[in-house]
Amino acid sequence: MLRRAVGGYKRGSFSQLWLHRRCIHTNVIDTLRARHFVQAVTSEAITKRVETPIAVYCGVDPTASSLHLGNMVTLMGLLHFSLAGHQAIPLVGNATGSIGDPSGRNTERIALDHKELAKNVAGIEAQLIRFFDRGTQYALSRIPNLDPSSLKPVRVLHNADWYTGLGVLDFLGTVGRHARVGTMMARDSVKSRLQSVHGISFTEFSYQLLQAYDFWHLYHFHKCHVQIGGSDQWGNITAGTDLIHRMHGPQSDKSEAFGLTIPLLTTASGEKFGKSAGNAIWLDETRTSPFDIYQFFVKTADSDVERFLKMFTLLPLPRIAQIIDEHARAPHSFIAQKLLATEVTELIHGPQGVQQALCATQVLFGNRQTLEEHKFTSDDFDAAFGCDQRMVKVASASVVGKSVADIAVLLGSCKSKSEATRLAKGGGLYWNGSVVVDSKWVPSVEKGDFVGDGTVGVVRTGKTNYRLLKLLDS
Repeated sequence: MLRRAVGGYKRGSFSQLWLHRRCIHTNVIDTLRARHFVQAVTSEAITKRVETPIAVYCGVDPTASSLHLGNMVTLMGLLHFSLAGHQAIPLVGNATGSIGDPSGRNTERIALDHKELAKNVAGIEAQLIRFFDRGTQYALSRIPNLDPSSLKPVRVLHNADWYTGLGVLDFLGTVGRHARVGTMMARDSVKSRLQSVHGISFTEFSYQLLQAYDFWHLYHFHKCHVQIGGSDQWGNITAGTDLIHRMHGPQSDKSEAFGLTIPLLTTASGEKFGKSAGNAIWLDETRTSPFDIYQFFVKTADSDVERFLKMFTLLPLPRIAQIIDEHARAPHSFIAQKLLATEVTELIHGPQGVQQALCATQVLFGNRQTLEEHKFTSDDFDAAFGCDQRMVKVASASVVGKSVADIAVLLGSCKSKSEATRLAKGGGLYWNGSVVVDSKWVPSVEKGDFVGDGTVGVVRTGKTNYRLLKLLDS
C-alpha cells in the first residue's frame, strides 16, 4: 500500500475555500457536468453531499502494464475531485485483475500468470502516482488561486490487501447472503454474455460481487462515499451501492453511498478508443511517445476538439470558449487542436514531454525557419530521437568536408550518391527543411548549417523519409 502526498488539507470552510479557488463553479459535480464527465449518477443527492470533503475512488484492473486514454478520462474525473479538496483514492485491482471484468467484452479474458500480473501492477501503480503528481503541477499553472496546501494526499490502494486471508466461506457469509441472483442476472454485462455463443463463466459472473465488496470495504474503512467509473461500470457500481445499503440498512445514515459514471471515450463518429478496441493510446512513453500523443490530439476533428479540451485539460471554460471562437474564424490554422495537443502532452509527460513532441514535430513536418525559431538544443534532439533508429550518431571529424550526397548515403537516405544527385535535381532532397539544389554542397558547422547547437542535420528525401545526423565530439 502506498500513499503519495501532493499537499495537505487545511481546515476551514470548505465552500469558502472552493470559492476562493474556483471562480466558475461552486461544486465539483457542476464542474464535471460542464466538462461532459457525467453520464449518470445513482442519486442527485450527490451534489449536496460533495459540498463537504469526502473520499472518492475509481478502480483500475492491471490487465496491461500501462494505462491508456480510456483510463485517463476516469482519472481526470478523479483529479477534479482531488483539486476540489476531496480525498482521491485510485484503486489498483491486483485481486480482481486475476479474474477479469466481463463488462464490455464478448469473450472471457485470458487469465494472467502471477509474474505478468505483478509486472502490470507495478507499472500501473507507478503511472497513477506520476499522473496525479504531474496533474497537480499542471493544475497549479492553469487554475487561478489554487493552493497546494489545500489538497489532500492522493492514496493509491490495492484490493489484494483485503482479499488476502479472506476465505470463501467468510466472503459468502459476508457478501453472498446480501446478493440477489435475479439482480445479478439483470446486469447488462451479464445479460449480453448470456446471449452470446460463449456464455459467461461463474468466475466472471461473480466479478460484480468483488467490486461491490471493494466499495463496501473502502466505505467502511476509508470513509469513501463515492465511486466513479466508465459508463460500462454502471452495473458494478450499483452492485456496490446496493451492498452498502443492504449491509447497513436502507434507512440508516450509514448507507450514504453514491456512484457516478463517465461517458466512454469516443469520437463524434462513435469510434471507441482503448485496449479492447485495438487503438489504445498508452500513457507509458515507451509504448506511445510524447510525439505520438501530441500527433494524436493535433489530428482531432473539429467536431471533437471542444469536448476534448474540456475533458482532457484544466483550462478555464471561458478560455476554451475563446479558443473555439478563434478556431472557427481560422480553422485552417488548427489553433484549438495545437493547444489541445500541447496541454495533454504536458499533463501526461510534463513540460519536457512537450519539448520532445515539438522538436520531433518540427523535424518531421516543419522547415528550416521553424527549426531555427524554436532553438532546439542538442539535448532536445537526444530526448526526442535518442531511441529512434532514424538518428545516426557519428564523430564530427568523419563528416568534415563531406557533401550532402555523401551524408545522405551515410544515413541510409539514399542508396548511392547518384540517387542523391537525381533527387536534388528533381527537388526531392532536403537539408534541415530546405531544398538542396546541388548534391555536391557541403554543410558546414561554422556557417550555421547545423541545428541543435550545431550538432544536428536533418536529411529528408521525398515527403516522409527522414534521417538525422548527430555529430559527436571527436
